[in-house]
Amino acid sequence: MKQFKNLLLIAIITLGFNTAVQAQIKIGHISTDQLLSIMPETKAMNAELEKLSKTYETELKAEQTKLQAKLKKYEAEVKSQTDEVNQQRSAEVQQDQQNLYQASQVAREEINKKRDEKLKPILEKAKKAIDDVAAEQGYTYVLEASTLIVAKGTDLLPAVKAKLGIQ
Repeated sequence: MKQFKNLLLIAIITLGFNTAVQAQIKIGHISTDQLLSIMPETKAMNAELEKLSKTYETELKAEQTKLQAKLKKYEAEVKSQTDEVNQQRSAEVQQDQQNLYQASQVAREEINKKRDEKLKPILEKAKKAIDDVAAEQGYTYVLEASTLIVAKGTDLLPAVKAKLGIQ
Protein backbone atom coordinates (compact mmCIF):
# COMPACT_ATOMS: atom_id res chain seq x y z
CA MET A 1 0.00 0.00 0.00
CA LYS A 2 2.89 2.32 0.86
CA GLN A 3 4.47 1.66 -2.56
CA PHE A 4 1.16 2.45 -4.24
CA LYS A 5 1.04 5.84 -2.47
CA ASN A 6 4.63 6.58 -3.53
CA LEU A 7 3.86 5.66 -7.15
CA LEU A 8 0.70 7.78 -7.05
CA LEU A 9 2.64 10.72 -5.63
CA ILE A 10 5.35 10.37 -8.30
CA ALA A 11 2.70 10.17 -11.04
CA ILE A 12 0.96 13.32 -9.78
CA ILE A 13 4.23 15.25 -9.55
CA THR A 14 5.29 14.12 -13.03
CA LEU A 15 1.95 15.05 -14.59
CA GLY A 16 1.94 18.38 -12.81
CA PHE A 17 5.48 19.14 -13.96
CA ASN A 18 4.66 18.08 -17.52
CA THR A 19 1.58 20.34 -17.57
CA ALA A 20 3.62 23.26 -16.22
CA VAL A 21 6.26 22.78 -18.92
CA GLN A 22 3.63 22.55 -21.65
CA ALA A 23 1.97 25.73 -20.42
CA GLN A 24 5.23 27.62 -20.94
CA ILE A 25 5.63 26.56 -24.58
CA LYS A 26 3.90 28.89 -27.01
CA ILE A 27 3.89 28.05 -30.72
CA GLY A 28 2.95 30.33 -33.61
CA HIS A 29 3.25 30.15 -37.37
CA ILE A 30 3.87 32.50 -40.26
CA SER A 31 4.05 32.28 -44.03
CA THR A 32 7.40 33.85 -44.87
CA ASP A 33 6.58 33.69 -48.59
CA GLN A 34 3.48 35.78 -48.01
CA LEU A 35 5.38 38.17 -45.76
CA LEU A 36 8.14 38.65 -48.32
CA SER A 37 5.64 39.17 -51.13
CA ILE A 38 4.00 42.11 -49.36
CA MET A 39 7.20 43.83 -48.24
CA PRO A 40 7.88 47.03 -50.22
CA GLU A 41 11.56 46.11 -50.47
CA THR A 42 10.66 42.91 -52.32
CA LYS A 43 8.42 44.81 -54.72
CA ALA A 44 11.22 47.31 -55.41
CA MET A 45 13.71 44.47 -55.91
CA ASN A 46 11.37 42.71 -58.36
CA ALA A 47 10.89 45.93 -60.34
CA GLU A 48 14.65 46.48 -60.51
CA LEU A 49 15.28 42.89 -61.61
CA GLU A 50 12.55 43.15 -64.24
CA LYS A 51 14.17 46.30 -65.62
CA LEU A 52 17.59 44.62 -65.69
CA SER A 53 16.11 41.54 -67.33
CA LYS A 54 14.48 43.63 -70.06
CA THR A 55 17.77 45.44 -70.70
CA TYR A 56 19.58 42.14 -71.17
CA GLU A 57 16.73 40.79 -73.28
CA THR A 58 16.85 43.83 -75.58
CA GLU A 59 20.61 43.51 -76.01
CA LEU A 60 20.39 39.78 -76.71
CA LYS A 61 17.57 40.25 -79.22
CA ALA A 62 19.63 42.88 -81.05
CA GLU A 63 22.56 40.48 -81.26
CA GLN A 64 20.25 37.68 -82.40
CA THR A 65 18.86 39.93 -85.16
CA LYS A 66 22.38 40.79 -86.32
CA LEU A 67 23.30 37.12 -86.37
CA GLN A 68 20.19 36.22 -88.38
CA ALA A 69 20.92 38.98 -90.89
CA LYS A 70 24.51 37.79 -91.28
CA LEU A 71 23.32 34.20 -91.69
CA LYS A 72 20.77 35.24 -94.34
CA LYS A 73 23.42 37.20 -96.22
CA TYR A 74 25.88 34.31 -96.11
CA GLU A 75 23.21 31.85 -97.28
CA ALA A 76 22.37 34.11 -100.22
CA GLU A 77 26.05 34.37 -101.20
CA VAL A 78 26.96 30.71 -100.63
CA LYS A 79 26.97 29.81 -104.35
CA SER A 80 29.08 32.79 -105.34
CA GLN A 81 31.81 32.09 -102.75
CA THR A 82 34.56 29.52 -102.68
CA ASP A 83 34.37 26.50 -100.40
CA GLU A 84 37.12 27.97 -98.26
CA VAL A 85 35.21 31.24 -97.72
CA ASN A 86 32.00 29.34 -97.01
CA GLN A 87 33.75 27.20 -94.39
CA GLN A 88 35.23 30.31 -92.83
CA ARG A 89 31.81 31.98 -92.75
CA SER A 90 30.24 28.85 -91.27
CA ALA A 91 32.84 28.82 -88.50
CA GLU A 92 32.22 32.54 -87.93
CA VAL A 93 28.46 31.98 -87.59
CA GLN A 94 29.01 29.09 -85.19
CA GLN A 95 31.33 31.26 -83.09
CA ASP A 96 28.74 34.07 -83.07
CA GLN A 97 26.05 31.59 -81.96
CA GLN A 98 28.33 30.36 -79.18
CA ASN A 99 29.03 33.95 -78.10
CA LEU A 100 25.31 34.72 -78.04
CA TYR A 101 24.63 31.63 -75.92
CA GLN A 102 27.40 32.59 -73.49
CA ALA A 103 26.06 36.15 -73.29
CA SER A 104 22.63 34.82 -72.37
CA GLN A 105 24.20 32.60 -69.67
CA VAL A 106 26.15 35.55 -68.28
CA ALA A 107 22.99 37.67 -68.25
CA ARG A 108 21.07 34.97 -66.36
CA GLU A 109 23.91 34.63 -63.83
CA GLU A 110 24.08 38.40 -63.33
CA ILE A 111 20.35 38.60 -62.70
CA ASN A 112 20.53 35.73 -60.19
CA LYS A 113 23.53 37.31 -58.47
CA LYS A 114 21.74 40.65 -58.25
CA ARG A 115 18.59 38.94 -56.87
CA ASP A 116 20.58 37.10 -54.21
CA GLU A 117 22.43 40.29 -53.29
CA LYS A 118 19.19 42.29 -52.95
CA LEU A 119 17.25 39.50 -51.22
CA LYS A 120 19.69 38.95 -48.37
CA PRO A 121 18.92 42.19 -46.43
CA ILE A 122 15.19 41.71 -47.06
CA LEU A 123 15.32 38.21 -45.55
CA GLU A 124 17.32 39.52 -42.59
CA LYS A 125 14.79 42.29 -41.98
CA ALA A 126 11.88 39.81 -42.13
CA LYS A 127 13.64 37.38 -39.76
CA LYS A 128 14.42 40.17 -37.30
CA ALA A 129 10.79 41.30 -37.31
CA ILE A 130 9.59 37.72 -36.75
CA ASP A 131 12.12 37.27 -33.92
CA ASP A 132 11.06 40.56 -32.33
CA VAL A 133 7.35 39.73 -32.47
CA ALA A 134 7.97 36.23 -31.11
CA ALA A 135 10.00 37.64 -28.22
CA GLU A 136 7.46 40.39 -27.48
CA GLN A 137 4.54 37.96 -27.46
CA GLY A 138 6.39 35.15 -25.67
CA TYR A 139 6.50 32.55 -28.44
CA THR A 140 8.94 29.71 -27.91
CA TYR A 141 8.63 28.40 -31.48
CA VAL A 142 7.57 29.99 -34.76
CA LEU A 143 6.98 27.53 -37.58
CA GLU A 144 6.80 28.04 -41.34
CA ALA A 145 3.07 27.91 -42.18
CA SER A 146 3.55 26.42 -45.65
CA THR A 147 5.01 23.23 -44.18
CA LEU A 148 2.23 22.68 -41.63
CA ILE A 149 -0.55 20.23 -42.26
CA VAL A 150 -2.73 21.70 -39.51
CA ALA A 151 -2.16 25.28 -38.41
CA LYS A 152 -4.57 26.01 -35.58
CA GLY A 153 -2.01 28.06 -33.66
CA THR A 154 -1.56 31.80 -33.81
CA ASP A 155 -0.68 33.32 -37.18
CA LEU A 156 2.00 35.93 -36.53
CA LEU A 157 1.73 37.54 -40.00
CA PRO A 158 -0.56 40.41 -38.87
CA ALA A 159 1.73 41.25 -35.93
CA VAL A 160 4.87 41.09 -38.10
CA LYS A 161 3.21 43.26 -40.77
CA ALA A 162 2.40 45.82 -38.07
CA LYS A 163 5.98 45.63 -36.77
CA LEU A 164 7.27 46.38 -40.29
CA GLY A 165 4.67 49.11 -40.87
CA ILE A 166 2.96 47.22 -43.70
CA GLN A 167 -0.79 47.47 -44.11
